Amino acid sequence: MTAPAHDAKSPRFSEEIEVAGHIIDSLILPKILDEIMMLGGRYKIDDIQIGQERDDPSRARLQVMADSSAQLQKILASISRHGAVPIDDRDCVLVAADMDGAFPEGFYCTTNQETEVRLDGEWMQLELPEMDCGLRVDVASRTVTTVPMTDVKQGEMIVIGHQGVRVEPQEPDRSEHDAFSFMNSTVSSEKPKGVTLREIAAEMRKAKAGNGRILIVAGPAVVHTGSRDHLSKLIQAGYVNVLFAGNALATHDMEQSLFGTSLGVSMAEGRSTEGGHEHHLRTINRIRRLGGIKQAVHAGVITSGIMYECVQQNVPFVLCGSIRDDGPLPDVITDALESQRVMRQHVPGITFCLMVATTLHSIAVGNILPARVKVVCVDINPATVTKLGDRGTFQTVGLVTDVEPFFRVLVQELGLL
Repeated sequence: MTAPAHDAKSPRFSEEIEVAGHIIDSLILPKILDEIMMLGGRYKIDDIQIGQERDDPSRARLQVMADSSAQLQKILASISRHGAVPIDDRDCVLVAADMDGAFPEGFYCTTNQETEVRLDGEWMQLELPEMDCGLRVDVASRTVTTVPMTDVKQGEMIVIGHQGVRVEPQEPDRSEHDAFSFMNSTVSSEKPKGVTLREIAAEMRKAKAGNGRILIVAGPAVVHTGSRDHLSKLIQAGYVNVLFAGNALATHDMEQSLFGTSLGVSMAEGRSTEGGHEHHLRTINRIRRLGGIKQAVHAGVITSGIMYECVQQNVPFVLCGSIRDDGPLPDVITDALESQRVMRQHVPGITFCLMVATTLHSIAVGNILPARVKVVCVDINPATVTKLGDRGTFQTVGLVTDVEPFFRVLVQELGLL
């Protein structure tokens, strides 16, 4: 069918684009049309075919019009993240980086969604999408990868502009009811949590059975709230494949092992202990004297807790430092850029990520995860989940709740209590 024109004004600058998939019920097409108008452009829908069944895709072809070339390019770049691609297939434009640590001007800025790049008439799949990077193409091996700005090397071929790049928007799972449906990720303390907890447990069972890998991103509140033993059980039972955290989580976890306190507060009695404010420093000092966390476990100094179970179960952990760290522990990576590089090494294969009580680490990890990874963010502060969505990790399901009740119900769902 042919749709009427939104604006029949004759344009000086235009591009014919196409978008396909579940563009109606996922509101992709309305978003594209809205962005065109918000950016000062106009559109004319030439053809639209709407799927008749629930699983049938739809397709729309339209003219995007603007008053200048720069405005048109801005519009095309914006709507490309929703899967809008030019009809006139052209290869990507490649420019060699002229210096280390910076892209050429006009570089293509990536999303976390599935992306393809066209080279010599062939579409090449980006293996690991990551937002806020550039696209680096190795012409000889015909491979395309994301590259952070700081990792660019002079001479590397970088994609410029949107030409020859297409994005496939992530869509909800339509096979069955799915608590991770991206349209239902509203942040609310009153949202029913039982269904989502059962879905989380199901995802974790699926991964443990060999159909994926689980990443846990945890803050020190896991220890402060008395959830340490719950997370330790998950690690011990094989429900954690990678742990990302900071100096504080590891320190207070081992402080509890050594002194029975967390930040000097007795975990058994819930009150401050005499001299307890020194316990985290004494913990760090003892671990530093032994050479690191693994050495402390192997020496029999640390015999319980999260870090103990990671070492015992050979679960890799990445501890990323901050400006406020005491010590820090020898295992903490104090260079922020190096922390990002090490985290990226553990992202391949991750299918499910659980972020618990840590705003900065959650946002940082959200930035490096592909949109296809299911993410659950648990925090008592709804702003943490909101910030994740605002920064592009739109696939996040948020649970506004205290940490300990969440972990207690989760381990019950998994049959570990």
